[in-house]
Parts: sequence; C-alpha cells; structure tokens
Amino acid sequence: MTFRLLLLCLLSALSFTQAHAQTGRAQPLEVDRIIAVVNDEAITAYELRARMATVERQLREQKVQLPPRKVLEQQLLERMITDRVQLQFAKETGLRIPDLELDAAMRRIAENNKLSLQDFRTALEKDGIAWAKFREEIRDEIVLARLREREVQSRIVVSDGEIDNYLANPDTGSAGDNVEVQTAHIILRVPEQASPDQLMRIGARARAALDQIRRGENFAKVAASYSDAPDGLSGGAMGSRPLDRLPALYADAVKKLKPGEVSDILRSPAGFHIVKLIDQKSLGGAKPAATLKQTHARHILIKVNELVSEAEAKRKLVALKERLDNGADFAELARLHSNDLSAAKGGDLGWLYQGDTVPEFEAAMDALKINQISQPVQSPFGFHLIQVLERRTEDATNERQRLAARQVLRERKSDETYQDWVRQIRDRAYVEYRVEER
Repeated sequence: MTFRLLLLCLLSALSFTQAHAQTGRAQPLEVDRIIAVVNDEAITAYELRARMATVERQLREQKVQLPPRKVLEQQLLERMITDRVQLQFAKETGLRIPDLELDAAMRRIAENNKLSLQDFRTALEKDGIAWAKFREEIRDEIVLARLREREVQSRIVVSDGEIDNYLANPDTGSAGDNVEVQTAHIILRVPEQASPDQLMRIGARARAALDQIRRGENFAKVAASYSDAPDGLSGGAMGSRPLDRLPALYADAVKKLKPGEVSDILRSPAGFHIVKLIDQKSLGGAKPAATLKQTHARHILIKVNELVSEAEAKRKLVALKERLDNGADFAELARLHSNDLSAAKGGDLGWLYQGDTVPEFEAAMDALKINQISQPVQSPFGFHLIQVLERRTEDATNERQRLAARQVLRERKSDETYQDWVRQIRDRAYVEYRVEER
C-alpha cells in the first residue's frame, strides 16, 4: 500500500475513534472508505456518492428513467475509474489547464445560464454544490476533452486508397452529406486480450441489454445501465450528424433502420455495440460532388490573455462595432486594433472553404448576410467581429476534393479510435476493487 493510501486509511480510522471518544459509547457512524484503487490513487465511497447525486440530478433533468441504484453505482464507478486513468495519463504527459483558462470557461458556463459569475456560484451553492469542487470537475472535463483531441487525432490514419474509394462510391461519398441522422448507442467494451470466457460474459450482457430494449424498456435507461461509453450515463445520445460522419459500422447499420428502430448487436475490435436511429432528415437535393462553397470574409480579433480579460475584449469590440455601425472603415479599424496577422491586410482572410475556420467562427460567419457585421463572437482565439464580403461556389480542384474527403473519413474514424485508445490505457492500468469491504 502506498503512503498516500495508508494516510487516507489512517485518517478514516481517526475520525471514527474521535467520534467514539466524544460520545463515550459506540454510535452508528458512516466512515469514508476506499472502494477502488486506480494505479496509486484511491476512489472513495464519498466521491462515488457525490458523483451519484450529480448524475441522478442530470438524468432527471434530461427525463431519463433511472436504472436501479446498484446498477447505476456500478456503471458510475467504472466511468470514474476510466476517467481517473485518463486524468493520470494527462498529468504524466504534462497536460494542464491553467487557472486563467478555467476562469474563462466558468464565465462562459455562467453566461450560457444567463447569470453573472457570482449569481451562478450562489445558485450552485444553494443546490448544495461546492464551488471549489465544481471548478475542479470542469477542469477535469476540459482536460479529458483536450486529451482526446491530442491522443486520438494523432492516431487516426486515412490512406490514399480510402480516399479513392470514398470519392468513387456515391453511397459513401457526397450523397451521405444529404442525410442527417440522430442516433444513440450502447457500447460494452471488450479488453484487448480478452479470454473466451470474458467474451462470452460480455456478449451475454450485450444480449441482455438488447432483450430489454426489444421488450420495450427505455433505450436511455438501458444505456445508463449497461454502456461503457462516456455518454452512457446520459442515455447514449450521440446527437445529430451527417450519415457519412458516423463510424462506418454504425452508418451501415443505420441505413437499414427506420426512426425508432434498434440494430442487432454489432461487433468491433472495441467491443459490442447497439445503435438506435432516433430520427433522420434530408438536408436537401443532391449537392454536386465537384463544387465547394466559399466565403470571402474579414475580421477584427481581440485576444484574451493575462492582460486582457474576456469582459475587456468584448467591451473593446462592442465599442468598435458601434463605430462601424456609424460609418467607420472596417479595414482601418482592423489595422489599428486587431491582434491577428490579417490586421496588415485590413483583417481580410481571403476566400475560406468550409472547415477552414474553427466551428464557432464558421457558424457565426455562415449566419451573416453579405456586408453584415456580426456582434462579438467568441472562439478559442478570443473575440471577433466578422464581416462577410462575398460568397461563391467554385469547382473543386482534385486536391480540395481529396482534402474534404480526408476530413470526413477522419471524423468517421474518431469515435472508434477513441474507444480503442481508452480500452488500451484502461487495460494497462492497475485497478483493485474494494466495493464489498465493510
């Protein structure tokens, strides 16, 4: 037992001894205890109870029927173990989220709830949620997202042959862009070196999950009870995306389903899968495979850093927007105030293809009319004022077509690559369960 774990046990024992001494007689007293060891860190019963309260509240807010408490506890403990393994790996490899960036994230969360930061803190504490604990949970969520982006994206390989097949096959090429599907899924992860007995047990759990769904049980409840995926505890919802952005295994299954239907059990190297097609819609007529939309835009960027807060950056852009609305020259203000390399060109970004900018910028840009200037738009780079000058569609060069195809294929592989990576680091971790200890 490491010194850290030994110290935790001693503190737990001490709290019991002190309570006994103060009363002079034995009293029923719940003492925190270790329920799992992950490498050299402990997960305690108190941590599990706190997470249970949060997850139960979230499931109720999402109107997801709660599974039996013991089942939910088991699923949540597995999720905590998987998260702890990833957070340990992030720490070992130097991935940190500084307080300044965390503060900015907290302000964005408060603004999304239409509250000031202080009012948001008050609301949380009124609900019994400690502010310091909530901050660290948000920090962990950011770390996990960054870790996934760093580790998974570097592992995705798209070959020239895959691109050739994608462009040559209309069923998996541009036609897939015209159908958007809303799906949910369940994953039962299989260890990399699983024994035949393990495969049989996990396969039996997959069949039990599918049987429950086929008997009419709510899919989200079954996902919360069985799924090993990070989204399992929120009902397995994958959101909406173009059909050709789904993992190939899922896309092939979804094509055979009607809204509301559920697939048979699917098998991949990562484990057993069940997919539900919730809804689908057409995105319009067939788009010619050889044309791409372009937008000619310019912007003014104010970066957020140690010297310029989010509030100050936004205030500066609000003032600049007012000057532009009163006839000031955009290019001149960009040259004077923008923190981007494009400032020397009056903020001109040239012709942009879809996917050339970050999603927040592209969504705001696409919503603008010609010559319209946006309100301040936040992105990972800071705050922007955006103006659209022109739009066009042009014949895509062969290089651009292949680049677009590569992006689609990378997105399609992202989920399965992530599941495979999580399985690998989870299998390498030392995990000791102490759930039955009393």
